[in-house]
Amino acid sequence: MSDRRCTVLLYSDDPQVRDRMRLAVGTRPAPGLLVEFVDASDYDECIRLVDDYEIDLLLLDGEAHPGGGLGIARQIKDDRADAPPTCVVLARAADRWLAAYAEVDATLVHPLDPVATGTTVAEVLRTHAPT
Repeated sequence: MSDRRCTVLLYSDDPQVRDRMRLAVGTRPAPGLLVEFVDASDYDECIRLVDDYEIDLLLLDGEAHPGGGLGIARQIKDDRADAPPTCVVLARAADRWLAAYAEVDATLVHPLDPVATGTTVAEVLRTHAPT
């Protein structure tokens, strides 16, 4: 059985946050999954990458400026019938209600725990696998 290759878009205005997200997910978050990453540092780049690539998951920084991950998640869900699943990294667990409003598929909380991050990403990728 071969590994399923998935593309995860990392969005944050801060390159260090994107690096932390990449390290927390890893290239093999679970057996059978191989992840490659594309990075976006602003809203326009994020939208362009979603349009240009087959993105399997958006991993968005909820604390990014000026466009936060929650706003981008909601905008993409509103604009696209084929929107990829989204996971937003929040500063506070109490903000999960905002994520629910933004129709986010999963949430994580800063600082990222590599075990929880890998498990969450793998679950979302498997749940939303193309049929």
